[in-house]
Amino acid sequence: MLTKKLEKEAKAWIRRKKGPDEIIRVVPAVESYDTVTAYHLYPAFEENPDYLGSILFDRNGYWIYDGELLSIGEQEQLAEFIINCSLKM
Repeated sequence: MLTKKLEKEAKAWIRRKKGPDEIIRVVPAVESYDTVTAYHLYPAFEENPDYLGSILFDRNGYWIYDGELLSIGEQEQLAEFIINCSLKM
Protein backbone atom coordinates (compact mmCIF):
# COMPACT_ATOMS: atom_id res chain seq x y z
CA MET A 1 0.00 0.00 0.00
CA LEU A 2 1.30 3.44 -0.91
CA THR A 3 0.79 5.70 2.06
CA LYS A 4 3.05 8.47 0.78
CA LYS A 5 3.34 9.79 -2.74
CA LEU A 6 6.29 10.79 -4.84
CA GLU A 7 5.61 14.53 -4.94
CA LYS A 8 8.28 15.86 -7.28
CA GLU A 9 9.90 14.75 -10.51
CA ALA A 10 12.45 11.97 -10.27
CA LYS A 11 14.66 10.10 -12.72
CA ALA A 12 14.72 6.32 -12.97
CA TRP A 13 17.25 4.22 -14.83
CA ILE A 14 15.69 1.23 -16.60
CA ARG A 15 17.29 -1.73 -18.26
CA ARG A 16 15.91 -2.60 -21.68
CA LYS A 17 16.01 -6.01 -23.30
CA LYS A 18 15.84 -4.43 -26.74
CA GLY A 19 17.96 -1.34 -27.25
CA PRO A 20 20.12 0.71 -24.91
CA ASP A 21 19.25 1.27 -21.25
CA GLU A 22 17.53 4.57 -20.59
CA ILE A 23 16.85 7.17 -17.92
CA ILE A 24 13.15 8.01 -17.58
CA ARG A 25 11.60 11.13 -16.04
CA VAL A 26 8.84 10.16 -13.61
CA VAL A 27 6.53 13.16 -13.23
CA PRO A 28 3.67 13.22 -10.72
CA ALA A 29 0.43 14.16 -12.47
CA VAL A 30 -0.72 17.74 -12.02
CA GLU A 31 -4.31 16.73 -12.59
CA SER A 32 -6.16 15.31 -9.60
CA TYR A 33 -7.89 11.94 -9.46
CA ASP A 34 -10.03 10.70 -6.58
CA THR A 35 -9.12 7.03 -6.63
CA VAL A 36 -5.69 6.86 -8.28
CA THR A 37 -2.29 8.51 -8.18
CA ALA A 38 -0.77 8.98 -11.64
CA TYR A 39 2.83 9.37 -12.77
CA HIS A 40 3.63 10.40 -16.36
CA LEU A 41 6.72 8.99 -18.04
CA TYR A 42 9.12 10.70 -20.47
CA PRO A 43 12.68 10.14 -21.72
CA ALA A 44 14.93 12.16 -19.42
CA PHE A 45 17.27 14.01 -21.73
CA GLU A 46 15.30 14.80 -24.87
CA GLU A 47 14.49 18.43 -25.64
CA ASN A 48 10.95 17.57 -26.83
CA PRO A 49 10.41 14.20 -25.16
CA ASP A 50 7.89 11.65 -26.33
CA TYR A 51 5.18 10.68 -23.88
CA LEU A 52 5.81 7.07 -22.81
CA GLY A 53 2.56 6.59 -20.89
CA SER A 54 1.56 6.68 -17.24
CA ILE A 55 1.68 4.41 -14.24
CA LEU A 56 -1.43 4.62 -12.08
CA PHE A 57 -1.62 3.45 -8.46
CA ASP A 58 -4.90 2.79 -6.65
CA ARG A 59 -5.42 3.29 -2.92
CA ASN A 60 -4.31 -0.28 -2.20
CA GLY A 61 -0.98 0.16 -3.97
CA TYR A 62 -1.89 -1.86 -7.06
CA TRP A 63 -0.63 -0.34 -10.27
CA ILE A 64 -1.38 -0.45 -13.97
CA TYR A 65 0.48 0.96 -16.95
CA ASP A 66 -1.49 3.14 -19.34
CA GLY A 67 0.51 3.18 -22.56
CA GLU A 68 1.92 1.02 -25.32
CA LEU A 69 5.67 1.74 -25.52
CA LEU A 70 7.14 0.01 -22.44
CA SER A 71 7.61 -3.72 -22.01
CA ILE A 72 6.24 -5.49 -18.94
CA GLY A 73 9.75 -5.64 -17.45
CA GLU A 74 10.24 -1.90 -17.98
CA GLN A 75 6.84 -1.16 -16.42
CA GLU A 76 7.75 -3.27 -13.39
CA GLN A 77 11.09 -1.47 -12.96
CA LEU A 78 9.37 1.94 -12.99
CA ALA A 79 6.58 0.87 -10.63
CA GLU A 80 9.19 -0.53 -8.21
CA PHE A 81 11.16 2.73 -8.46
CA ILE A 82 8.06 4.80 -7.60
CA ILE A 83 7.18 2.51 -4.67
CA ASN A 84 10.73 2.64 -3.30
CA CYS A 85 10.90 6.45 -3.62
CA SER A 86 7.55 6.75 -1.85
CA LEU A 87 8.74 4.51 1.01
CA LYS A 88 11.84 6.67 1.53
CA MET A 89 9.78 9.82 2.04
